[in-house]
Amino acid sequence: MTNRGPGSVIMILSWIITLYTLWQMVEMHEMVPGKRFDRYHELGQHAFGEKLGLWIVVPQQLTVEIGVNIVYMVTGGKSLKKFHETVCPSCSQIKTSYFIVIFASLHFVLSHLPNFNSISGVSLAAAVMSLSYSTIAWVASLEKGVQPNVDYSYKASSTSEGVFHFLSGLGEVAFAFAGHNVVLEIQATIPSTPEKPSKGPMWKGVILAYLVVALCYFPVAFIGYWVFGNTVEDNILISLEKPAWLIATANMFVVIHVIGSYQIYAMPVFDMIETLLVKRLKFKPCFRLRFITRSLYVAFTMLVGIAVPFFGGLLGFFGGLAFAPTTYFICIVFGVLLMVLSPIGGLRTLILSAKNYRFFS
Repeated sequence: MTNRGPGSVIMILSWIITLYTLWQMVEMHEMVPGKRFDRYHELGQHAFGEKLGLWIVVPQQLTVEIGVNIVYMVTGGKSLKKFHETVCPSCSQIKTSYFIVIFASLHFVLSHLPNFNSISGVSLAAAVMSLSYSTIAWVASLEKGVQPNVDYSYKASSTSEGVFHFLSGLGEVAFAFAGHNVVLEIQATIPSTPEKPSKGPMWKGVILAYLVVALCYFPVAFIGYWVFGNTVEDNILISLEKPAWLIATANMFVVIHVIGSYQIYAMPVFDMIETLLVKRLKFKPCFRLRFITRSLYVAFTMLVGIAVPFFGGLLGFFGGLAFAPTTYFICIVFGVLLMVLSPIGGLRTLILSAKNYRFFS
């Protein structure tokens, strides 16, 4: 989809629209004098009221963050598997499920770090790795060159199938440009005074992040499609085989990237769960409570990832279902259309992928 006119336009439009909506969120963080909206749901409550704001925002935010963590479980496991197969092609095949468990084991440790500040080093490493493996992907694709008999036509065999693929693709694009759900939590960690509000350094960080996003996504999408055509995998590193050492390195970079990214999206979920348990259910705040709740959450995302390890389908489904309304919310029509249509394509992809899949294989 991406190398054709509509796909290219949608990717570029999404980059522009989501940058604009992100700027609005940064500005709204301190739009009420003397108050900071440190959580996404707090902004929702200000806009829609105390109760309605929670019901509108929290389910969508949780869907986004849990969905991302499930996708990252799958991505981490599959990248570890690709790394293993690349460095040891003669070794016995190991199930993807086992690699997802290995990836999850890291989060059973990292998830007990207390807050965003404590994972800043992990987050920085994730950002560097993202730029690194993306660069490796498009440079290696260029080096590989256009494949013999490359086909740029739609893979769909019928009009209806083409429509479903397009809808799923919309969801995948929405998934790619969706950091809005944690931006207020990140901005809350920046010191702010009336003379030097947090929106200044935050906006600089957003600009830098979006430049990195452009450098990561656009070359990979356009060059990858140019080289492989419609046979390119959802994860382009799966399509690349040589040089083996470089592809193995890139896959390990992906693993490091999703380790950090998992924690960024998991932290707000931990905060919500622990706040609910302490304030509403009157649990005593302690290490044991944090240990149990966070471990159970990691185990849940791991088990779902093992049960449904379909990267493309998950992207399309979650991208449309929850990322669109929480990311494209200013462009109401665009956001609503994405929210309604994209999950249809993503769900169909999941169903088709599950036809010949043995659970926990």
